[in-house]
Order: sequence, then structure tokens, then C-alpha cells
Amino acid sequence: MDVVQQKLGVLRTHLDQIPVLQQLEETAKVPKEHLVLGVGALLVIIIFFGVGAGSLCSVVGFCYPAFKSFEAIETKIRGDDTQWLVYWIIFAFFSIIEVFADFLLYWIPFYYAFKMAFLLWAFLPQTRGAKFLYDSFLKDLLKKNESRIDAALADAKKQAGSIGGDVAKVAGDVMAEAQKMATADDKKDE
Repeated sequence: MDVVQQKLGVLRTHLDQIPVLQQLEETAKVPKEHLVLGVGALLVIIIFFGVGAGSLCSVVGFCYPAFKSFEAIETKIRGDDTQWLVYWIIFAFFSIIEVFADFLLYWIPFYYAFKMAFLLWAFLPQTRGAKFLYDSFLKDLLKKNESRIDAALADAKKQAGSIGGDVAKVAGDVMAEAQKMATADDKKDE
């Protein structure tokens, strides 16, 4: 029991450096180390049992990197911009794969725990996993298929413009017909 108290004391010393936790401790009347351990346990349960795990993974995979990207934009250091651009490329690639493989992912036990670990590995500055994946695999794949990707995007843009024009024409025709009907109804009422 003394070992547990000693570890809690060490944790408390680290948590004393976070003013928000001090305020939370005073408000809740619960020691901050217990609050942090409780929230951590809750997050572990959420991730391993899947209740809201997808949303939690999305928040973790988006919020911290988005804030760090904002900070990188606002500083003059170029290396951090590159790190976060590479992360967003990996995040987008992972998200696209996940959309198409969603029906298979349902059957993988602890998928969200693995996804959370992957996202943390990808964006933490200590690991720079996204940079590793980009340099090792994705860069060569994208460079090799760059012309085909550009052609597909150009074709999609052209088709989207054509479809948009068709939708606008149909919407205009519907509005004109509705106006004719409204005018005819007004003449009947007179």
C-alpha cells in the first residue's frame, strides 16, 4: 500500500504543474491524481469496449493535431509545418481506407484500441510515425501515380461541374413551373 501512495505522490507532483487540475480539485473536492486516474480508466474502458470509441478516436486524431497545425502555421519554423502536413496526408489516407473497409473493421477485436495507438504513434513528435509511413511507403506510391491521380481529379471536377449545371437547370425548371402554377391559382381565385 505504501508503494501505491508513493506512486500517487509522484503523480501528484507532476500534476501540480497544471493549474486547471488545481482548480478542478478545489471545485470537485477530489484529489487531482484520483481525477486523472478516473478519467484515464474511463477512456481505457471506452476504447476497449467500443462505446463511443470511434468518436473518441476521431477527436484525439483531429483535435491535438489541428491545434499543433495551427501553432505550426503561426511560427516561422518550417520543420513543424512539414510534420503536420505529412500527418494530415496519413490521416486522410487512413480515413479513406477505413471508409471502404468499415464492414470488415467491425469484426476486428479491439480495433479502436489499435486505431488510437496508431493515431498517437502517427502524430506524437517523439515517434513521428506519420513521417516514417510517408517516407517509407506513401511518398513513392503517390509519386508513381501522380499523373493518374491528377487525371482522376480533373475528370471528377469536370463531371461535378456538369452535374451541378444539370441540377441548376432542373431546379430552375421546377421553380418556373411552380411559379406558373401559383400564378394560375391566383387567377382562379380572382
